[in-house]
Amino acid sequence: MTELTEQDRRAADTAGSFAELLWIEQLDENTFRGHCHAGAPMRAFGGHVAAQALVAAGRTVGTDRAVHSLHGYFLVAGDPTRPIDYRVDEVRQGSSYATRRVTALQGGEAVFTLSASFKRPEPASDRHREVPPLPGPEELPDVFASWDDASRAALAASGFGAMELRFVPPDAPGVPPSVPGMPQQFVWLRAGSPLPADDPLLHVCALTYLSDLTLASTAGLHLQPNFFQRREPPRLLMASLDHAMWFHRPFRADEWLLFAQRSPSSSDGRGLSLGEFYDREGRLVASAVQEALIRERVVAPR
Repeated sequence: MTELTEQDRRAADTAGSFAELLWIEQLDENTFRGHCHAGAPMRAFGGHVAAQALVAAGRTVGTDRAVHSLHGYFLVAGDPTRPIDYRVDEVRQGSSYATRRVTALQGGEAVFTLSASFKRPEPASDRHREVPPLPGPEELPDVFASWDDASRAALAASGFGAMELRFVPPDAPGVPPSVPGMPQQFVWLRAGSPLPADDPLLHVCALTYLSDLTLASTAGLHLQPNFFQRREPPRLLMASLDHAMWFHRPFRADEWLLFAQRSPSSSDGRGLSLGEFYDREGRLVASAVQEALIRERVVAPR
């Protein structure tokens, strides 16, 4: 009997779970409908909304063009108990590049807008920043292993259980020296179940979802640990304001990617975070920038 690979085992255990997060229904030529899980109580997870909006944009573009960038603004908190409609406008259809604008609507109100650009591949010189020599994901503990059963069950029910995370300890070998005033964190992540190999758009949309898991928290690390490693109640109120990504090279979102993150600024109730994604071969495959709302919670006196 042939021994199952790790990917085969994950496929058998969680078949389709992450792909289902990205599924949207097509209502007409340029309108789609999806459902997004909560990221905070009664607030749709922003990465989920952005990922579904990108799926909608991509479904109106030929498969000969790949996403190379996106820019999104979170306008109003989405309601995770109600569907979201994604209306796609064809802004430009050039010979090499195509641009789409997506408006995510609930009850006729815009909750999110996305501009995405697609292009045909072309030959060119290739260079990229080298990846830090950090421990691989196999050497690091599952971030959810220490959670109690109730917390893990709540995680699975929320939708976040469809991905895997491994945080690199700040004192691990190879971690770049910290720079004063610039918190940093490094995390390996991937979709928790295999995605179709013949649908590169789905991998890009999955990475869009994954990019919103820890990027905002980087801007608040000088005040509190990130959500996945924090045990005490949050000190901060945080929400994504805008999000941009650039996709440099092909990758698979169901294989481990290193997300190297740093935050050069936090002021005026806003924090800026920068992120880079590297594959196991050390190639820089995508970059992300996000600004998030950061406010210290007011604790009422007893």
